[in-house]
Formats: sequence, C-alpha cells, structure tokens
Amino acid sequence: MSIQKIARLAGVSVATVSRVLNNSDSVKEKNRTKVLQAISESNYQPNLLARQLRTARSSMILVMVSDISNPFCAEVVKGIEEQAEQNGYRILLCNSGSDIERSRSSLQLLAGKMVDGIITMDAFSKLPELTQLIGVTPWVQCAEYADAGDISCVGISDIEASQQVVRYLAGKGHRRIALINHDLSYKYARLRQQGYLQQLQSSQLEWQAVTYASELSFSAGKRAMATLLAGEQRPDAVFAVSDTLAAGAMSAIFQRGLRVPQDIAVAGFDGSELAEMVSPPLTTIAQPSRDIGRKAFTLLLQKIDKPQSPAERIMMDWQLVVRASA
Repeated sequence: MSIQKIARLAGVSVATVSRVLNNSDSVKEKNRTKVLQAISESNYQPNLLARQLRTARSSMILVMVSDISNPFCAEVVKGIEEQAEQNGYRILLCNSGSDIERSRSSLQLLAGKMVDGIITMDAFSKLPELTQLIGVTPWVQCAEYADAGDISCVGISDIEASQQVVRYLAGKGHRRIALINHDLSYKYARLRQQGYLQQLQSSQLEWQAVTYASELSFSAGKRAMATLLAGEQRPDAVFAVSDTLAAGAMSAIFQRGLRVPQDIAVAGFDGSELAEMVSPPLTTIAQPSRDIGRKAFTLLLQKIDKPQSPAERIMMDWQLVVRASA
C-alpha cells in the first residue's frame, strides 16, 4: 500500500498524509482522523527509507551486547527495546562477545547512516578501540563505564553492592567467604572483586579465595566451585558475580554431598529469574536491569537530539534480596 493509495482512501492530498506521518501540527483534526483510519484499515507500513531521506534519521539504533545468553544482558536489551518502541525507534542487536573484529563489522552500519546511535555492553578494556571506531556517533555504555570522559553511561556501584553481600554473609557468621569471579577485562569483575576484598578487611576476615570462571555460564560456575572445593580449606560461603555462576556453584556443592546453606552458603549477583528458579532460591544483588536499559535509551535519544550535550554518568539503585541459599 503506497502513500498515494492512502490519500485516495482518506480523500485527502498526498501532502496531508505525509504531514500526518510526520506528526505535523498543521493538519486539521478531521483530516488526521481520516488518514489514521485509512492507515489502520489498510495495515499501511511507512517506507522507512523514504522517511530516512526526509528526516535524515533512520529511527534505528545499534545495540551491542557482550553475551546475549547472559540473563542480565537480555533484560537490559528488553528495557532498551521497550523504551525505543515508545519513541518510534527499532533496535538492531549484535552479540559481539567483546570481540573487536565482530564489533568492527557491526559498526560499519554507522558509516552507512543506517543507525542513529549505539548502546554497548562491551568489556571496559575494549572501550578505547570502540571510541576510535564509533567516532562522533551518539553513544551510551551500559554497566561497563569510564570514570570520566565523553561517553554517557548507566550502571550501579559494583563495589558497594559487593561489599553489602560480603557484609551480609559475615554477619551471618561465615568466616571463609570465597569469590567466584569472571574475566578481569570487564570493569564490573574488577570492581566486584575490589568490593569483596575491601569488605573482608573491614570485617577483619583474613581468609580469602578467588577463582575465575572462563565464561558466565552454569558449567563454568560449576567448574569454578569444584576448584574451590579442591582447596586445602573449604569455604563456608561463596559469593558469585552472576546468578548463573552461583547456580553452577550450587550444583557442584550438591554433587559433593554437601548442603546449601547448611554447609556452604551461596549468594549471586543480578537478580535474574534464575535466582528464584534454583533450589534453594538464591540470595542475590538485584540490579534494575530493565530500568538500566530504559535509561540508556533515554540518554541516547538526548544525544541524538542534542549531539553537543554533556555526557552523563547515571548510577542506579540495587537491592540485596535474601533467600534460602544464604
């Protein structure tokens, strides 16, 4: 269905239909109603390329995530998409794996003006390279961020959240609290480990053990927990930097014939649905994942509308959700 046919159905000019599609205030309400009714009855879909030529915008954004299988990333993307759709935008999703070559391929969309901006969730260590590739395109970074600079970002205070977990476990009487961490090229991994170590010191706990999962997966969490259990002294509590790793850790504990939380308490991070699905349910730091996504898109739209606006650094609230695992 073309714009000309819509005009004929509504009994108005093509120019009137065009003004309605572009939300112009100059259209009489009677004519606007006719056009909208014709569009509804004919299931008309605007030609996006034609709109791009008229407005110099594509109404598309690129979202690059490090791992879409990570429940946290998936929830953030849902929030981005919800807010984007409310503002007439669509998203293109790239599962980059924080691989710079894969990122480079996706970022070719910027050169062709196929997207108006970009939201990334890539490893902090990749940000300098991404900065060169992205250039002046409006850009917002989720979760991973620089402490200063020209990139707007949204996240939480990973140090304080991790301190709260360790403080809670210590308050429950645990004295051998271990950490299952991820790749330290991610800033969140470094900050959560920093919070863990700082709180051990504040709680006057000398025992510490850190093991690193190769990826944010159930099986990697299981392997990391097996490493801890093979140590000279068994931990009496484990803090994992994601709910998925924590679920894997619980599986390894059960396989050794041990109980959660009686023998080893377990706490996670993210507040994903998985935390409520495992048995016993998982104590975790609940991040406002969808709200982070919504705020990221709002910041990006501000940058698209006002490219010279200053960068903003938004730190959002989190909550320690206590359940039976700890």
